[in-house]
Amino acid sequence: MHTYWKFGILMALIVGSLVWLAVGGVKDTKTYYKTIPELEKLDKTAQAGRLRVGGYVQPGSIVKAGADVSFTLQYQNQGGQTLKVVYNGSDPLPDTFRDNAQALAEGHLGDNGVFTATKIQAKCASKYEAKPPQRVVHQKAT
Repeated sequence: MHTYWKFGILMALIVGSLVWLAVGGVKDTKTYYKTIPELEKLDKTAQAGRLRVGGYVQPGSIVKAGADVSFTLQYQNQGGQTLKVVYNGSDPLPDTFRDNAQALAEGHLGDNGVFTATKIQAKCASKYEAKPPQRVVHQKAT
């Protein structure tokens, strides 16, 4: 009977550890997509957590300095509110990351108002548009 108690306690510790790791992992990966105006309205507690902010890359704002890349996101293309972003992640930037591209930055907002990103996602709007209709050329039969 003594062996069953030891086995039961060991199993409870293992299951408890797995549950603790799963809950912690879900909390760390849970991120919310916010726009720049929504980000400014959040309280300090929410701003301190992990966030995803979306917008358009402001033309001419991409600056590469060593391993860091800084750029400015704007709420709407060609205008709107802006947010300074510094990316210092280990992954290379996407090929579609360029001026006027729609981008998502994942990271934390600093006390200085600069968003420190650890992950960047970008898409080029032209790649996702519908294919234009093809013209059909008819040849005369001879």
